[in-house]
Amino acid sequence: MIPPTVKIQNGELPDNPGVYFYYDATGTLMYVGKATSLRRRVASYFRAAGDGRGQRITELVSKIARIDYVETPTVIEALVLEANQIKAHLPPYNVLAKDDKSFQYLVITNDEFPRPIVMRQLDLERTGVDPWGKGTKEAKGAKGQHLAVFGPYTSGLSLKRALELIRRTIPWSVCLPPSSPLLSKERDRVRSTAMAKACFDHQLGKCPGVCVGAISKAEYRKTIRNLILFFEGKKMTIVRQLKRDMAKAAAMLDFERAAKIKGQLFAIEHIRDVSLITREDVDLPFAPIVPQGYYDLNGRIEAYDISNISGTSATGSMVVFVDGKPAKDLYRKFKIKTVKGSNDFAMMEEVMRRRLSRLGQKGWDVPVVMIIDGGEGQISFVQKVMDELGVRVPMIGIAKGFDRKQDRLVYDRSDVELHRLATRGKEIFQKARDEAHRFAVSYHRVLRAKKFMVH
Repeated sequence: MIPPTVKIQNGELPDNPGVYFYYDATGTLMYVGKATSLRRRVASYFRAAGDGRGQRITELVSKIARIDYVETPTVIEALVLEANQIKAHLPPYNVLAKDDKSFQYLVITNDEFPRPIVMRQLDLERTGVDPWGKGTKEAKGAKGQHLAVFGPYTSGLSLKRALELIRRTIPWSVCLPPSSPLLSKERDRVRSTAMAKACFDHQLGKCPGVCVGAISKAEYRKTIRNLILFFEGKKMTIVRQLKRDMAKAAAMLDFERAAKIKGQLFAIEHIRDVSLITREDVDLPFAPIVPQGYYDLNGRIEAYDISNISGTSATGSMVVFVDGKPAKDLYRKFKIKTVKGSNDFAMMEEVMRRRLSRLGQKGWDVPVVMIIDGGEGQISFVQKVMDELGVRVPMIGIAKGFDRKQDRLVYDRSDVELHRLATRGKEIFQKARDEAHRFAVSYHRVLRAKKFMVH
């Protein structure tokens, strides 16, 4: 319970995302933090003593005389605001940990086609940048190799997830352009024939097509400028520009471009960032660090399958594995309602739309990973639903081979942690896929039997 002697802005803390500020009795800002719920997060600091919080946190709490806060529409904007406020004010209890080099920074490179990368403090210092220097434009300090540097971010995991969340709205590329001198002459010749295969990210709408020359350098720079604006906390500037661009495209009767911009506008205004809810609502700063993988194989794993015969009595299934074992009380079945005929892609899209619309509700927790029975086609349809709903959940498709050894895992191979998860968890994922198939078929048979009895 927060002591009555502590003055709280507006008399109470809202149950919304935002950033909180701790001041001492002299009005000195001591600490800045982010929260998915300001009320719950701040209250967690004032638990009874002896809970293992450590000396630093006990000392900080004993000095808190005033608590201010800024609400944000989303958790991702709280993440951005927290980093910018720490950089601007250098609160002592945030800076205390700067020498352990554990902070993460977002760096926008100054390449021909810039891209965001996440760097540790130590690695950033080696490029000639003072991570704790004022401002985000660090090109001079880094000899021109960076367009901007943002941070410090206390959670590298949250930063990586934030980048994935906004990549559909503000897509960037990690590919080389067809004309790059770094490409072999043979590859250049292939590129020049316009027969180059687009990267997997481009197929998912997360890369604007630098790899196949689908975007000009000038247009790409506009995208990167929006990415910089977003991490400067200027989302509304992007929104206003998109609205202007949409109106201009409509006035020129370029309705295809106008519709595309409208989709971007909707996505950035309706970000659903439940995937950014990590252990930050539990762990307090300065607590002992428990090593954790990006993805936990013992966590909630969901697998999906579709069952139908020529489109009749079509069903979808969701099975859940926890601690590597089936959790049958969490299984769900879906009777396909909107798809006529045999169209597994559209059926999977319907199932995922119904499932993801319930994300975060009781019994519908956020999974560590979603396993999809199918290859690139199914994955692209699932990604489409996630993009429309503003949801980011890691997914892996399993394309069937001649036998289990030949099963092919389909996923974003540029995600190093997801690649590790796929490598370690293939056997579990296959078991979950098989269980989803069994569950879907059993429900399909029930529906067919009922239909037969009616006739």
